[in-house]
Amino acid sequence: MTNIAFKKKIRLSFLATALMLLASGLVFTPSIFAAGTTTAASSDLGLVCIAAAIAFAMGALGAGIAIGNVGAAAMGAISEKPELASQALIFIALAEGLVVFGFIISLMILGKA
Repeated sequence: MTNIAFKKKIRLSFLATALMLLASGLVFTPSIFAAGTTTAASSDLGLVCIAAAIAFAMGALGAGIAIGNVGAAAMGAISEKPELASQALIFIALAEGLVVFGFIISLMILGKA
């Protein structure tokens, strides 16, 4: 894959993420966008849902980047020294923990609402 094609896919994925956030905001907080019916409680709930979605999305994005880098390095190390496979698995599991942290933070945000 060329560098230009890679940048194009990254831009497309960011655009898709932004559209999904916008669509979830429209679906889960319809009373905010209704004419003349905005209340403090409904707008707060909408912001809480968007904050929880962003927390989880950032955790998943960070974990994806970390696993991509760590996994590539781990496969290279395992091909040279097969006895490093258990250590490589531990490093990949540590990077996967970022998703768990994002999920926990989003649950904590939703619990406050």
